[in-house]
Amino acid sequence: MAGEGFEPPKSMTADLQSAPFGRSGNLPSKAADDLAETTIAARCPLRKSVHRGTDHATTYPALVTTTTTPPAARWGLPLGLGAFLLWGAMPLYFPLLEPAGAVEIIAHRVVWSLVFCVALLAVTRTLTSFTAVFRRPRTLGVLTVAAVLIVANWVTYVYAVLSEHVLDAALGYYINPLVTVLLGVVALRERLRPAQWVAIGFGAAAVVVISTGVGGLPWISLALAFSFGAYSLTKNRVGRTVGALPSLAVETTVATPFALAYLAWLTATGASTFSQEGVAHALLLVSAGVVTGVPLLLFGAAARRLPLSVVGMLQYLTPTLQFLVGLLLFGEHMPPARWVGFGLVWVALVILTADGARAARATRMAAVAAGATAAGRVD
Repeated sequence: MAGEGFEPPKSMTADLQSAPFGRSGNLPSKAADDLAETTIAARCPLRKSVHRGTDHATTYPALVTTTTTPPAARWGLPLGLGAFLLWGAMPLYFPLLEPAGAVEIIAHRVVWSLVFCVALLAVTRTLTSFTAVFRRPRTLGVLTVAAVLIVANWVTYVYAVLSEHVLDAALGYYINPLVTVLLGVVALRERLRPAQWVAIGFGAAAVVVISTGVGGLPWISLALAFSFGAYSLTKNRVGRTVGALPSLAVETTVATPFALAYLAWLTATGASTFSQEGVAHALLLVSAGVVTGVPLLLFGAAARRLPLSVVGMLQYLTPTLQFLVGLLLFGEHMPPARWVGFGLVWVALVILTADGARAARATRMAAVAAGATAAGRVD
């Protein structure tokens, strides 16, 4: 998952309900926040948000009811499906890049993603949104941390695919929403609803069951979930000030010198596969930039057209497809303990999703009621 902005930054628990899995490692979660602002502005006459202990009252236009769907909105679902299906199909792509190892693949992915992003920013004449970040030290610092986290996530994911641990990767992105909620408690001191605590309990039980059944912690799953959860938390700090495409460009700019140094070392030692495995292999490595950027753009377009609830449900397509690829196409072993563990995680996600939908509905109803009250006072 990975469009695009938070502002004001939502709580991590609220953001969780919409944050997609980027599961090759892209985080498009900011588009969902953009969508949340647009949706609330269109549907709620009055909204009061609280961030870091400060009340920010924002007044929106009166409630408008319409029975027609704008033509552009009809593309939301196909665009969203395209993004999440592409992320879910990533386990089929990375084996094509062998004999390159996980670190070499990610080094190329960083470099060519930067090329793709800068080219697209130039074509759309939005390069200033990219260069402006380098004049804001705080934002650049936050995105530097994000770059470290996303590269760690990418390397772990590709290693999982190449070492036949796709099911562990799928589990990692299934439990990511639970980890995101937990990080909200630890880092943002959020107070969880009882149902959220129950969901986290089921997730923890799943880790214990799988660890006991397979004889060790599912470290790949935990590494993916926590690296991506921390990435989400870090990107939350940037707010609406940086869109997803400029953000990815900045993150890859930060990582590119290290990627180039590693690729140069591989070339000097004769271990690079880029120039030794033929033109087709080299082109596949170059395509990593497009493979990274296209789902991000599709999601950004979809998130601006779809209701937040639909985005929240679509996000589960990615780990589900990864799960099916690992189980049915790659034939990875699925012992009983792992089935039980996955089952516990699925129960946790059902609880979390239902609770999020109920809370969102209550918030909307309260906003509409507040707007009606305010309108009555004006009359």
